Amino acid sequence: MKTFIKFSFVAAAMLSVAQVHAQTTGDKIKRDARAVGHKTSEVAAKGAAAVTDKRYDGKYGPHGEKIYINKHSHYFYINKRGHRVYLKKSELRDHE
Repeated sequence: MKTFIKFSFVAAAMLSVAQVHAQTTGDKIKRDARAVGHKTSEVAAKGAAAVTDKRYDGKYGPHGEKIYINKHSHYFYINKRGHRVYLKKSELRDHE
């Protein structure tokens, strides 16, 4: 009977360790999938902006991003998540 109890405790400990490992692996996969999704969105948005909008040469965003001008004369850049970030003309920077 004592060996059965010991075996049960060992089995329970191994099961809990396996669940924690699976959870951390799942979290890493989730984080990596999110990063891939953001990069895919960024590349797609930049490609679409390059085709449909004009590139504003000589001016850059706050972190050196390319600036585009849409058909309504709004200035924007594409951030790392693939979203357009609109700027005022006074917020644009010259290339350093």
